[in-house]
Amino acid sequence: MRVLVVYESMFGNTREVATAIADGIAGRLPVETIEVADAPVELPQDVGLLVVGGPTHAHGMTTSATRADAANRAGERLVSHGQGVREWLDALRPGLVSIPGAAFDTRIHGPEVLWGSAAKGIAKRLASLGLKPVRAESFKIGGPTGPLFDRLSDEERQRARTWGAELAATLGAPVAV
Repeated sequence: MRVLVVYESMFGNTREVATAIADGIAGRLPVETIEVADAPVELPQDVGLLVVGGPTHAHGMTTSATRADAANRAGERLVSHGQGVREWLDALRPGLVSIPGAAFDTRIHGPEVLWGSAAKGIAKRLASLGLKPVRAESFKIGGPTGPLFDRLSDEERQRARTWGAELAATLGAPVAV
C-alpha cells in the first residue's frame, strides 16, 4: 500500500506543505507527491490513502478566475499551470469506497471565518466520491500583505511533517527503520 499526495499550488507554498506532509508519511509508508495537472483520474489499485490539498482562494477551492489572477501575479514562478483540484476532483472516477482520504490547504494566517478554507471543500468532495474522511487541516502562510512567495514558516512546515506522520499512523503503518 502506498499514499498519493495530490496538490495544487500557485506560489509554491502549498507545494512545500505537500512535500512536508509526504516527508512525514515516508517514515511509515511509500508515498508519491504529484502536482494536480499530472494526477491520474483513476487511482492505482495500490493507493491506500489519498491526500489532496490546494490554496484557499476567495474562502474556498480555487476557480479558473482566481487561478488566472494568481498566475498573473506569479509570473514565471507559477507552479500549477493547468487544472485545479476542483476540476480534478470532478473528473476523478468514483468507486473509491474502501480507501481513506485527507484534505489540506494553505490559507492566510488569521481566523478561518475571515479567510475560509479550501480543505473543507476538498474533504466534502472526497466524501462525495466515497472516500472515508480522515482529516482536514489548514496550514497558514503570512498575512494578507507582504511577499507572494516563500511565506511558509519553518513551524508550519514542521507541523505539516507531523500531520503526515499522524496520517500514516492512523492507517496502522509501522515506523520504517
